[in-house]
Amino acid sequence: MTAARTLVDNGRVRLLTTADATLAAAPMADPTVVDDPVDDTFTDEDRPWTVLVWNDPINLMSYVTFVFQKLFGYSHEKAHALMLDVHHKGRAAVANGPREEAELHVFRLHEHGLWATMQQD
Repeated sequence: MTAARTLVDNGRVRLLTTADATLAAAPMADPTVVDDPVDDTFTDEDRPWTVLVWNDPINLMSYVTFVFQKLFGYSHEKAHALMLDVHHKGRAAVANGPREEAELHVFRLHEHGLWATMQQD
């Protein structure tokens, strides 16, 4: 037969079994203080992302220059220089900033038919 006791808890009577009494009588460990979790992986949220535009055989150089001016507000000279980097070097870094902003730039470049990716610096 299981020994039982009663406990009054917030005005309610509860029947305690031997197992409940054993758990209640068990010593509780003192909580330990943990300063910071130790983790080998670290991502720096503030590191800027770079938006790259890649050369393609489809778009005209004048169109690429126009898109850079339209989307980024670059002067004709800067947009033209970036377009020449894309044409001669195969790619050009056209913008950098936070991840969300870089994702938006890549999306808008794709909408205009340009090949674009992003990478973290």
